[in-house]
Amino acid sequence: MLQGLVTSASQLLDDLRRSLVAPSVSVPSSSPPGAPFAPLQRVLLTDGVGRTLFEGYARHRDEEHGDEETGWLLLGLREATEAVALATLPAGMQSDAGIAHILFNSTAQAVGSRVVRQFDRRLVPLGVVHTHPGSLRHPSDGDLRGDRGWVKCLRGREGVFGIGTADGPHAPNVMFASRPQPHVQCLGKLRFSWYSLREGESSYRPLPVELTIGPDLARNLHLVWPILEAHAGRIERLMEQQAGLRVEVAEGESEPALVLILPLAGNEGSLRVMLRDSEVRYLLERKGELHETTQHEDLVDRGVYLLLAQLAEEA
Repeated sequence: MLQGLVTSASQLLDDLRRSLVAPSVSVPSSSPPGAPFAPLQRVLLTDGVGRTLFEGYARHRDEEHGDEETGWLLLGLREATEAVALATLPAGMQSDAGIAHILFNSTAQAVGSRVVRQFDRRLVPLGVVHTHPGSLRHPSDGDLRGDRGWVKCLRGREGVFGIGTADGPHAPNVMFASRPQPHVQCLGKLRFSWYSLREGESSYRPLPVELTIGPDLARNLHLVWPILEAHAGRIERLMEQQAGLRVEVAEGESEPALVLILPLAGNEGSLRVMLRDSEVRYLLERKGELHETTQHEDLVDRGVYLLLAQLAEEA
């Protein structure tokens, strides 16, 4: 069963990058100057987003390169005095990470942002969560240098920044997270400390964090993130050129798939591209039935246009 997450959105996060040494981010401003936003008083995480962060951090620490930094881009709603985080986009397997820096896979996150924004076009970048080795629970000087330039592009001209460390209180009970301070969450050894930075400010300030019930709207995308990364540049090109393109995540089979759905002219059904780790399949949907094509092009944008040209010739 296909669970639709997305279609392309008109606003693109172009070349979204995050580096602790020298971040370089270009994000379209979400609001005009003078919009009625006060300084943030809290960040509100859905339980889905909170679970993604803690589970993702724990899983990363168990991997071969668990001593390297990892991170997530946060998307959500920027309200007058609070930010509501509703989706997480991972740094990705193709990110450039080490024990003192991380550079996100900008193209994959741009595509992921398009996908999530189809659910609700009000969703905007809120900030970044990343981890630190050791016990540096505060953004570094390198973070500050990059974030000062980035926050002026965000809605409200203020960003949310979470720092993950593995130096929590080591409480024996890890069945639920605690909040020892208004801006801190702990679950076993794992700890997230939350801050905000506003345009023109010289330093971060602790930002109270609270939880509410809700999803991580990008959770399904995490299942196919390596596939999205592998094809991100060509998917991005298709999304720019084909306004009706939708992207969905297919589950329930032997392995999840990323599915591109392009409606055909008139009522002729749709062209579907099913992307898995092991294959790229092109199918035609007509009158509710799927038909396999003979197209076997691995470059997805090229495969789509070759098949459209073939369909046009047949018509």
